[in-house]
Amino acid sequence: MERSEILDLLSAVEDPDLGDDIVSLGLVNEVTVEEGRVSIDLALGAPYSPTETAMAGEVREVLAETDLDVELSASVATDLDSDEQVLPGVKNVIAVASGKGGVGKSTVAVNLAAGLADMGARVGLFDADVYGPNVPRMLEADEAPQATEHETLVPPVKHGMKLMSMDFLLGEDDPVIWRGPMVHKVLTQLWEDVEWGALDYMIVDLPPGTGDTQLTMLQSVPVSGAVIVTTPQEVALDDANKGLRMFGKHETNVLGIVENMSGFVCPDCGSEHDIFGRGGGEAFAEEVRMPFLGRIPLDPSVREGGDTGKPLVLEEDSETGEAFRRVTRQTANMQGIVRRREASTRSERATAADQESPGGQSPKSSPE
Repeated sequence: MERSEILDLLSAVEDPDLGDDIVSLGLVNEVTVEEGRVSIDLALGAPYSPTETAMAGEVREVLAETDLDVELSASVATDLDSDEQVLPGVKNVIAVASGKGGVGKSTVAVNLAAGLADMGARVGLFDADVYGPNVPRMLEADEAPQATEHETLVPPVKHGMKLMSMDFLLGEDDPVIWRGPMVHKVLTQLWEDVEWGALDYMIVDLPPGTGDTQLTMLQSVPVSGAVIVTTPQEVALDDANKGLRMFGKHETNVLGIVENMSGFVCPDCGSEHDIFGRGGGEAFAEEVRMPFLGRIPLDPSVREGGDTGKPLVLEEDSETGEAFRRVTRQTANMQGIVRRREASTRSERATAADQESPGGQSPKSSPE
C-alpha cells in the first residue's frame, strides 16, 4: 500500500477542536510503509488527554481495513535546539498559579499532577513556592532526594509522581528570607540539576502573586500552559486577573480557570451553602474569554486528603474527586489544543517556505 493511500485514509480523521482533518492540519509528521507494517508519527502533544486518545483510536480504526500492522507514535517539534532546552525530556510544563494566597492553588496542583499520573502519564511535580513549600507535607513525602556522583538530585516518587520542593532542602520550620537574585539562582539549579528524566507533564506549583519566582520561571523555562486558580469571591477574581495579565505579557498560553471552594454541602443536613459565592470563576473565564476548566466544591475531604497524603482525585467514589478528575481531563485536553495548534502553524509555515523557495522545494529537517 502506498503512502498516499494511507494519507487518504487518515484524512477521514477530524480534529474536533481545530475543525479540520489531521492531514490538512499538518498533524501527520511521518508515514512509513514497509513489510506489512505502517508506522505513523502524529503531532499529538498531550499524552493521555481524552481527545488525543480518541483521535489516536480513530486513526487505528480507519487503518484497520488495510490489514497492515499499525505502529503509532506522537511527537511535537520545537523551535529550540536540544542544547538550548532547559528541560529537554519534559513534553509539557504546566504552571498552576493564583493572584492571591488562600485559594487552594497547591491543592489543585497536587490533585492535577496525581490525576495525570493516575491516567498513565509520566509526571513531575515541582513545588516552586520557595517561601512556603508545602507539597511534600500534602503528600506525606518524607523521603529526601538522593544525590548522585555527578552532583545531581534524584527526586523521590509518590503516587507515581517525581517530586521536588525547597522543603526537601531546608531544615524543618526554617524561614526563607531571600532576595530576587537568590531565588533565581536556586530555582534555576533545581530545574537544571534534578534528574527529571522523560516526563509527559511537569506541574509547577507557583507561589501566589506575580513576583520573582514567576518571572524567573517564565524567563527560563518553556512553560507550555498555565492554570489559574481562584475562588468565586470578587477579591480573588481581581487578583486572578492580575495573574492572567502576567502570563499574557510573557506570551504564555493560559489553559483555563479553575473555580475552587465553589459551594459547600453540609455533611450532616445535606443542604448546600455558597460560603464564598458560586459561579464567579466561570463568569470571570467567560469575561476574559478563557476556558473554564471546572469547579471544585468546598469539601472537608480535600483537607483530609492533604493531611493523610492521598490526593482526593484518587478516590473513585468521591464526587469531589470526580470534580478534580474533570479538571484534570479538561486541562490535558486544553494542553493538547495548544500543542496541535502550534504544530499546525509550524506545518503551514514550512509549506509556505517550500512554495516560496526556488523550484518550489526546500530541504526539510526530519520531524521529531
